[in-house]
Amino acid sequence: MSRSYFTPATFRFLRSLGNNNNREWFHAHKDDYERHVREPFLQLITDLQAPLAKISSHYRADPRKSGGSLYRIYRDTRYSNNKLPYKSWQGSRFTHERRHEIQAPGFYLHIEPGDCFAGGGLWHPEPDALKHIREFLVDNPAAWKRATQSKAFREHLQLGGESLVRPPRGYDPTHELIDDLKRKDFVATMPLGEELACSDELLPWTVAAFKRVVPLVDYLCAAQELEF
Repeated sequence: MSRSYFTPATFRFLRSLGNNNNREWFHAHKDDYERHVREPFLQLITDLQAPLAKISSHYRADPRKSGGSLYRIYRDTRYSNNKLPYKSWQGSRFTHERRHEIQAPGFYLHIEPGDCFAGGGLWHPEPDALKHIREFLVDNPAAWKRATQSKAFREHLQLGGESLVRPPRGYDPTHELIDDLKRKDFVATMPLGEELACSDELLPWTVAAFKRVVPLVDYLCAAQELEF
C-alpha cells in the first residue's frame, strides 16, 4: 500500500530553520524536527530497502538514527567560514557495501524547500578515484556515451557538479569527451516538486529516479573495479 512521508509541515520546519539557524530555536523546536523531518525520512529509508536491493544487492538503505543513510542535520563548521550550526535541508545517501575500502558512487535523495531532487554518482571524488574515472573514460568512451547520452537518461536527468576551466594535465584537449574529462564531479540529478514530495507517489518516484541513474552509477563502479 502506498503512503506519504513528508507534509507541508516538513517544509515549514526547514524554512523556519533557515530563518532561525541557531541552537536556541532548534532546541525549542526539536520535537517538530523529529516528527516532521527525521522520523518520516527514516521510515522512507526503511521502505527503500527492498526496492534498492532489487536495483543492486551491493547497495544499502540503512535506517539507523545515526551512522546510516540519513545525513546529520548538524553542520560541521570546523573548517568552514559559514558557522551556522544546522543545515536547512535533509539529505540521505545510499552507499555501496565496499565504500569504506574504495570510494564508491551512490544514490542520493535531497529534501529542501525549493530544491528537492534525487540522483546518483560520485561527488568530489578523491584524486585516486578521479584519476581512475578519467582513465576509464579515455578507454571506454562508447560505454560512457551509452550511459549518459541516451534519450531516456537525458530526458529525466541532468549531469551536474563542478568542472575544471582547462583540460586536466596529460589529457588530449581535442578528446571527444573533453567536457566530461574536465569534470570534478560525476553526478546526475532529477528535480522533485514539494507537492510530489508530500504525496504517496514519493517512494515509487524515488525508486524510478534511482533506476534511471543506474547507467551512470554502474559505469562509475566499473571505473573503480566495484561490483554493481
